[in-house]
Amino acid sequence: MLKVNDIHLRIEGVHILKGVNFRVNEGEIATIIGANGAGKSSLLNTIIGIFKPDKGNVVFLGDEIAGSAPETIVSKGISIVPEGRRIFSNLTVLENLKIGAVNRWVQKSMIADVSRMMEMFPSLERRQKQLGSSLSGGEQQMLAIARGLMAHPKLLLLDEPSMGLAPIMCKKIFSILKEINDRGTTILLVEQNAKLALEFASKGHVMVVGNITKSGSKEELLDDDFVRKAYLGLS
Repeated sequence: MLKVNDIHLRIEGVHILKGVNFRVNEGEIATIIGANGAGKSSLLNTIIGIFKPDKGNVVFLGDEIAGSAPETIVSKGISIVPEGRRIFSNLTVLENLKIGAVNRWVQKSMIADVSRMMEMFPSLERRQKQLGSSLSGGEQQMLAIARGLMAHPKLLLLDEPSMGLAPIMCKKIFSILKEINDRGTTILLVEQNAKLALEFASKGHVMVVGNITKSGSKEELLDDDFVRKAYLGLS
């Protein structure tokens, strides 16, 4: 589904991504783990079109998308749930959801999708007229995910969805993500909590200082000595 080939990215002269290569297959849950500053968020932002790579290409469903505008990439079937949620705190829950559908503004379809999101996230239904700023951290994360789904993505990118959440809420969020995947949406997840990410994903990629250094099934990575020592705190 997604092929990232030899991507290089420099920001203000700093070489952030250094020849990144990896694949995401349709239907899978893939995760990218790595230390803070490894370049994980920059990689997602390059895939979605916020950054234009200096070299390399990104192919989605056979089409080259590297350097395309974010709205073009979203229209092709990729959506992102950014780090820090970035909901519109001065807009209501319902208004935030509608913004997620701006790439396909069809009133009848949008109403049906809002109803689907309310069914998937009951706490949002109860708060649909409340401002985003009034929601808890977990509810804001649910809203960010629901907003991303309003674009009908074939591939959903998530940047640190567990950040700032209590363990019980993390478990709930990842349960929802599993349900989303079961319904047919491919997921690519960036996550600093390597244990949580590898338990959730079917395939993992390890990012170190701007490059993917290891890839494999979750079983292979959980059994890898480097991963166990560097990211899982195990000997």
